[in-house]
Amino acid sequence: MVTILYAGILGLIYIALSVYTIAGRFKYNQNIGDGGHESMAKRVRVHGNFIEYVPLALILMMLAEFEGASEDMLHGLGGALVFARLIHPIGLMRKKGPSLCRSGGMIITFGVIITASIICIRSYFNYGI
Repeated sequence: MVTILYAGILGLIYIALSVYTIAGRFKYNQNIGDGGHESMAKRVRVHGNFIEYVPLALILMMLAEFEGASEDMLHGLGGALVFARLIHPIGLMRKKGPSLCRSGGMIITFGVIITASIICIRSYFNYGI
């Protein structure tokens, strides 16, 4: 199984983002919300954005894998998703407003979700489930 590799890698990235957010909570003495601190707001959004998109992408990848998607396709999707989820927070944290890393991370993430979704839809119609 290929998807399990990327689920593990992304799980570690999630923990790193969680620790980064928790560190901000200690730094700003903020248990809930961002307390009006721009840096804390960015930490919360980076963490939130990850958890909003990654689970769906992994579920779609897993379903595509179960339906026989090639290992090359799955490694392409998984590698792209890991790359996207690494560059997105860099772009969000380093620059106010739009940035190439932030936008690129979201575009690549959308590409992974769209591609995996198409594989799943095609699989449904190919097998007449």
